Amino acid sequence: MPRFFVSPVMGDTVCLDGDSAAHVSRSLRMRPGELLTLSDGQGTDYQAEILSVGSQVELKILSRSRCVTEPHARLTLFQALPKGDKMDFIVQKATELGVSVIQPVLTERCVSRPDARSMAKKCERYRKIALEAAQQSGRGKVPEIRELVTLRESIGLLPKKSVLFYEKGGERLGKLISPEDEEIGMFVGSEGGFSAEEAAFLTGNGVAAATLGPRILRCETAPLCGISVILSLTGDI
Repeated sequence: MPRFFVSPVMGDTVCLDGDSAAHVSRSLRMRPGELLTLSDGQGTDYQAEILSVGSQVELKILSRSRCVTEPHARLTLFQALPKGDKMDFIVQKATELGVSVIQPVLTERCVSRPDARSMAKKCERYRKIALEAAQQSGRGKVPEIRELVTLRESIGLLPKKSVLFYEKGGERLGKLISPEDEEIGMFVGSEGGFSAEEAAFLTGNGVAAATLGPRILRCETAPLCGISVILSLTGDI
């Protein structure tokens, strides 16, 4: 069933406008009487019936229920900014898998080093990608896409438990993550990974070095592998 995110639902009727209304009327070609799902972005789903279709789509709320697709573990991806459009792919797939926060990070080996204006445009695009991916995958919440920070600044944003995927070795995730963990951060490098100094800085601030196995994964593969393993260990996959 098609899913759309809306502001907090007040009353028994809701109107979609803008891109959402256009998607319902032009792309999906839905008509009055058909059903779709609305999400308030806070964990509640609403089954709704279309009343009218035009520049706005008017809907009647039929029922409310708790969204059951959100992981109990709140996972923050600290992703060193890769070059090209790789971050678009990472944002899309990380959203589908269930990540809660995506924090772009600038590190020594980042080839992409956008200025503030360019980065603002990138974050705007990432948020649109996350919204579309959350709707497609049935998420109850859209991941938060934060502004770019330096590695040093990221220390002030650490969850209760954080891991660093470092190509020079670390503990297996099964020894670091438990089903009871509710807030987890994971650091993934860009092309070339992290320097030895950066890895030492992170581990010196309580981030545990972890491994994803003996093979070298690309910067767009590692976060998806890490997210999958962590959410499996917490019982969310």
